[in-house]
Order: sequence, then C-alpha cells, then structure tokens
Amino acid sequence: MAATTSSPRRSPGALTAAAAIGLTLFASVMMFCSGVLAIYRGIMAITQDGVFVATRDYVFRFHVTGWGWVHLCLGVVAVAVSFGLLAAAAWARVLGVALTAAVIAVRVLSAPYYLEWSLLLIVLYGLIIWALCVSDRGTFPGLGRRR
Repeated sequence: MAATTSSPRRSPGALTAAAAIGLTLFASVMMFCSGVLAIYRGIMAITQDGVFVATRDYVFRFHVTGWGWVHLCLGVVAVAVSFGLLAAAAWARVLGVALTAAVIAVRVLSAPYYLEWSLLLIVLYGLIIWALCVSDRGTFPGLGRRR
C-alpha cells in the first residue's frame, strides 16, 4: 500500500498577506537606504561644491548647493516615511508614492551628470512605487497594529 503525502497548502489569503508584508518591507528598506544616501549626498553638495561636476550646456541651471538642500530634505523625509511604512501607517504609503515620484523627477534632472546611476535608481524607485501600490496594508509583528 502506498501512502500519499500532501504538501501543506496555504490559503490564498495567507499568500496575499505574506506578499503584502514582503513588498512593504522591501519598499521600507529601499526608502531607508536611498534616504540615508540622499542625506549624505546632500551634505556633500552643501559643504563642498567641488564634489559634483557641473555641465555647462544643460537646459536646467541649478546651483550645486541648492541641489544639496533638495537631496537633504528628500532624504530626511524618505527616512521618516520608511519608519512609517514599518508601522503600517496609511500616511506613509501615500507619502511614499508621492516622495518616490518626486525623487524620480530629481533623478531625471540629474541624468546628464550620472546617466547610468540615474537610470538604475529610476528603475529601483519604480519598483518601490509598484510595491507600495499593489500590496495591501501589511503589518510587521511587533512593529505595527492591524487596523
């Protein structure tokens, strides 16, 4: 007599919940990392204008120190949003999508300076927007409450 074994099956609801938690965690970690890097980039641009190369024939003319302040502010907000995502706050999801769209615009404007890096980050930020839009409101054990 042959015994049949069945693999444990998860319910579709459990898979959806696991995917939502994973996607939200991915977006949170990526926003935290990119926010910290933006803070460092902003500090570098504010303290030393010679760190970044300026292109003469670029359509948009921005002072490097001004770009530094933009990056610093966006970085601080991104770090705050990443903690809000971990706490499963609804405001963090909405602000995360808006902030990520703004950061994509900043990356498009800085493409003439760092084309490959800008394209890579645009793709990464697109994944973050996708993760924040498609996942349900997930929580992390011990970090947030189900609402």
